[in-house]
Amino acid sequence: MNTRYSPPLALARRRRRRRSHLHLHLLTLIQPKPTIRHVHTDLSLINVRTFNQRLSSLCRQRNVEQARFLFDQMPQKDLVTHSTMINLYLKTNNLPQALSLFARLPERNVVVDSAVLDGLSKACRLPEARQLFDRMPERNVYSWTILVSGYCRTGEVGQARELFDRMPVRNAYSWTAMVLGYARSGMLGEARELFDRMPEKNVVSWTAMVRGYVECGRVGEARELFNRMGHRNLYSWNVMILGYLEEGRVGEAVELFESMPERNVVTWTSMVTGLARSGEMGKARELFGRMPVKDVAAWNAMIVVCAEEGLVNEVRELFDLMPERNVVSWNAAIGGNVRNGFREEASRLFIEMLRSPSKPNEATLTTVLVAAESTFEVTEIHGLATLLGFGSDTSFGNALVTMYSRTGDLGSARLAFEELMVKDVVSWTSIIQAYSYHGCCAFALQAFARMLRCGAKPDGVAMVGVLSACSHAGLVSKGRKVFESMSRVYGLEPQAEHYACLVDLLGRAGLVTEAEGVVRTMPSSKRDECVLGALLGACRVHDKIEAAGEVGEELIKLEQAGSGGYVLLANAYASRGRWSDAARVRKTMKEKGVEKVPGVSSIEVGTRRHSFYVGDRSHPRVLEIYVMLDEVLLPHMKDVKLLQSFQSVHT
Repeated sequence: MNTRYSPPLALARRRRRRRSHLHLHLLTLIQPKPTIRHVHTDLSLINVRTFNQRLSSLCRQRNVEQARFLFDQMPQKDLVTHSTMINLYLKTNNLPQALSLFARLPERNVVVDSAVLDGLSKACRLPEARQLFDRMPERNVYSWTILVSGYCRTGEVGQARELFDRMPVRNAYSWTAMVLGYARSGMLGEARELFDRMPEKNVVSWTAMVRGYVECGRVGEARELFNRMGHRNLYSWNVMILGYLEEGRVGEAVELFESMPERNVVTWTSMVTGLARSGEMGKARELFGRMPVKDVAAWNAMIVVCAEEGLVNEVRELFDLMPERNVVSWNAAIGGNVRNGFREEASRLFIEMLRSPSKPNEATLTTVLVAAESTFEVTEIHGLATLLGFGSDTSFGNALVTMYSRTGDLGSARLAFEELMVKDVVSWTSIIQAYSYHGCCAFALQAFARMLRCGAKPDGVAMVGVLSACSHAGLVSKGRKVFESMSRVYGLEPQAEHYACLVDLLGRAGLVTEAEGVVRTMPSSKRDECVLGALLGACRVHDKIEAAGEVGEELIKLEQAGSGGYVLLANAYASRGRWSDAARVRKTMKEKGVEKVPGVSSIEVGTRRHSFYVGDRSHPRVLEIYVMLDEVLLPHMKDVKLLQSFQSVHT
């Protein structure tokens, strides 16, 4: 009978190893609580290698909390320990924690340096990445390629090329990164020159070049290169098909799709949505039915494209057929109805969502908020968002400021703005627009000044609000300076709406000649109905009838001009007794089928919103309303010129 004899020392070592693994396993199972300090575990029995193995296992599971707890409990740590923990933070997009650990490293090597370099590069923190790169005692081809890719990602292809040329050794990934950088920046000549020089091309580099041509709209050259590829992967095929679809060349896209040796869900979804966007909804539905596997993303994409095309019935039909829905599905269906004006259906879907397992997120609430028509509805959605924990979300808060303002509650708009924990450019723009819309010009300008002090750079929409505030407040000099600062200080090219604000500002101040000069010298491509309408209004108010006639005739020639230009011109002629000219304008308006859109006013009483058109008698309490006008309001309006108009409507 053979028995294995274990010397006492070997037996003790095996027992100690088993005990150390058991202790380590127990330690990592315990959640980090204050009482963990009282756990009597002989940590000295666990060696660093065993710790690192368990830490690596937790990192593969991306269990940050337990991994960090284990890391903090380790009595000894080596470079592998720190590298493992840093890599976990980088993989879970927690760059600050990774940098904090990196700064405390007792020693480094090229692997951990490159990992942190990659994290900084992907976060577009290129100055810090370059500093780290320059301090690295040892670099490999991976380190160089990371920084080249980082510069290309941020559009700094000059810096990328300078670094690329200095590389002691390059591989296929280095060449591909540089080629892709040139292609994405629209520098196809440089990209192709480098591509042709590549000593070894792989499928990634070929696809990068094809994609570059596609993104620049040069689909023919992309196809020529695609045909020369010795090996293609699914991504190559998808890039080429998407290129055809974006150019509206549906037939060639279908032909390429049908010739594919294999397809994935991305290929099918791209093809289906491309057909739908090209107006081929029948073919899109047929292809969608042929899809061997439809995941929730494919269903969502189909719903989104139907909503974009205004096919609300198809949106509902597809939504009802979905075997599985997520929050994106609900958002797509609700948003599609909102964008197409089906507000009641959107509200019904939202209520249905609240009863479903899928709970709304900030995107859902923002979509529903934009559809609100009264302060009461805005307040209800605001309360729900706060209850669900989205009240402090910046995107939702920005929409809240806009919607409170739009429904007439400027006080709540201001409060919503001040409660924002993080204010971005859209936040400042929203409050500036709100103040300007409500005629609080001084507050709008104060908000603009605060915005600049906070270091936020205004966008074109913010400048419209500021110029509009200057116009209503009669601040001509200030308005001129703001307009001039757009290109000189902020690098913004004035658009038609900015010129319209400037013309309105000058016109209100009686500076009609200067306003005419602005219109005459501005780019003709931006001289739209808003600009000409502002000048026409100024000419009419200040009795510049001849100029008004010229501007008005130019205005009504614009195909997209609505009834406003016709009415302004006809009224300008009528105010000076030129009845034949006024009649001619009205006749032209009728011949072209242009209908005057009646003015509408709204008032919110309690939870209901009431709307009235000019001369409207459809309200169920119309008699009470007109009695109040006659007995209460009109006696207080004796000095108002519109008294006669009110009385004529009443009679």
